[in-house]
Amino acid sequence: MNKSALIIGANGQDASYLAEYLLQKEYKVYGTIRRNSVPESQTTRIEHLHKNNSVALHYMDLIDPISVDSVINKTKPDEIYHLGAQSHVQISFDLPKYTLDVNSGGTLAVLEAVRRFSPHSKVYHAATSEMFGNSCDPDGFQRETTPLVPVSPYGCSKLYAHTLCNNYRNAYGIYVCSGILFNHESPRRGINFVTNKTVLEAVKIKLGLSDKLVLGNLYSKRDWGHAKDYVEAMWLMLQQKTPKDFVIATGETRTVKEMVEYVFKKLGLDPDRFVVTDKRFERPEELNYLRGDSQLARNILGWKPKYTFETMMDEMIEYWLQTLNK
Repeated sequence: MNKSALIIGANGQDASYLAEYLLQKEYKVYGTIRRNSVPESQTTRIEHLHKNNSVALHYMDLIDPISVDSVINKTKPDEIYHLGAQSHVQISFDLPKYTLDVNSGGTLAVLEAVRRFSPHSKVYHAATSEMFGNSCDPDGFQRETTPLVPVSPYGCSKLYAHTLCNNYRNAYGIYVCSGILFNHESPRRGINFVTNKTVLEAVKIKLGLSDKLVLGNLYSKRDWGHAKDYVEAMWLMLQQKTPKDFVIATGETRTVKEMVEYVFKKLGLDPDRFVVTDKRFERPEELNYLRGDSQLARNILGWKPKYTFETMMDEMIEYWLQTLNK
């Protein structure tokens, strides 16, 4: 019998790639979405899967434990990929309690539902490199043993959820593990995130549809990978005999400025002519540097990224060129 999987937050960037990946492996795939007053935006990233009924969708809201109980009790899947979250760091400063309710309280609701209704389910929890904050090992990397000192409500909410997962694993024997994923992008990334915001605006400038790109701190350093690579790591984590947390990262770091320069020069544009900064886009407490050591995942899971930074950014540029030229 084929395995079944429940993807919580099925319309997200990662979830859309994960659904495709699992369907290729002949999983029965369930997905959850939140009710939205604009129905077409509920399934934007998975419309191609939703239309042909490849993914069975259920309404769920992580701040409503009754809905969480209902879906997990109804589906009782072999694997649960908990990808639902308020995931934008800047917004977490504006909506700190909501971020905590969704990310921390929502994870508690998922774990409790699994404990009570589907204890056989293996659970993947989407943690984040934002939990490290500005903590870093002496060699310049963050890894599974690096102290976690988050510098945003988003990072704090994810650390709380990550700790809950460890507690439920130890206390109740639930197979639950956290993927400590560093920044991962794609053409499906939200356009309020810096990579896709940069690419979209640069392409618009190239086509004469815009005349400037406004950003915050250009000197923050990030470790950027491709979402398609990272969802493979999620799946591999749930195929192990015992649950374990893993850092998933490329091990390379670049400044926002370097990313911007790559995109603009690829389009034949001078970034100095079009890029301006505005303190409104800077965080109240900045996370300055991220560089992940994924050696544990490479050794145990056999995982390694297929995309480079350049091939990832090129794919995003090509996507927006084709989309806007239409």
